Amino acid sequence: MRPRFLIPLLALLVGLLAAPAHADPAPAKAKQKYAGYLFSYFTGEGTADGEQIRMALSHGNDPTRYQELNGGKPVLTSQLGTKGLRDPFIIRSPKGDKFYQIATDLRMYGGSGGSWDQVQRTGSKSIMVWESTDLIHWTDQRLVKVAPDTAGNTWAPEAYYDEKLKAYVVFWASKVYAADDPDHTGSTYNKMLYATTKDFRTFGKPKVWNDPGYSVIDSTVVKDGRDYYRFTKDERDPASGTPCSKFITAEKSRSLTDTSYDFVADCIGKGVVDRGEGPAVFKSNTDGKWYMLIDEFGGRGYVLFETTDLASGQWTETKNAALPAGARHGTVLPVTQAEYDRLLGS
Repeated sequence: MRPRFLIPLLALLVGLLAAPAHADPAPAKAKQKYAGYLFSYFTGEGTADGEQIRMALSHGNDPTRYQELNGGKPVLTSQLGTKGLRDPFIIRSPKGDKFYQIATDLRMYGGSGGSWDQVQRTGSKSIMVWESTDLIHWTDQRLVKVAPDTAGNTWAPEAYYDEKLKAYVVFWASKVYAADDPDHTGSTYNKMLYATTKDFRTFGKPKVWNDPGYSVIDSTVVKDGRDYYRFTKDERDPASGTPCSKFITAEKSRSLTDTSYDFVADCIGKGVVDRGEGPAVFKSNTDGKWYMLIDEFGGRGYVLFETTDLASGQWTETKNAALPAGARHGTVLPVTQAEYDRLLGS
């Protein structure tokens, strides 16, 4: 007699032999295609509405040509804190269904914020935050404290989603004063700090991210392969004799929150801009190029550079770029065709 357990086993084998030789796996989610770039920026402290957020849309997938949205007028204005907005940054959520826009809470027009020294001693400890699902309608702004009580300023916040942490890493520059100096009268310098968040409402304890022993501000991060590339302004005084002060330094690491990135290059932008800050780096939607905007503060505003190899540290100016008038420290976000069409019609 044939053992009972062999009957279902034989049936299983027959079923497997009868199955197609190479059944197709479940289709992978198609990679999102982008149709253009959204540019969010401010124009400076020289005009009454220059420290508010403006936006522009590229001419299709051409990152060198833009048309201003809202007739060139601010899209977002501040009614909280100092009532000034600088250094806007937009990040798309990992699922792609939400956007967060953050900005510096600072107004310098007409000396309303005081001196540059004063706003680094007694400035805002908070960042401005908005949310959107379509890049057109934004929630009411909220003022969220992220810097420690010992900080004198909270400048140029940006964010990157860390897959390992399952959280956004938000980073910014602060001068941090001694705990026994509550009036912030002592001497210190800007360091890059970071804190993590899942919702841009509640933030973890801030930690020092980059302290090379001298002042640094305006970090931005992109990821290429397994490497994170960080671009930061060397804020040292040119009178100190350091050759790369007031220019951009590039570093890389396999860990986003690493406190010791590896050196890639410095003096980025030198020879093209007189001095540079507020780097914004983004990948081409159509080829292997990377682009970097460097803010020639006190000069032309944003100037566009490009490279095909982040690891090389070699950037060349993109000739004949036509950027929005007066555009300064902001961000460039790739957008889908549906998003592009909505923005164009807004």
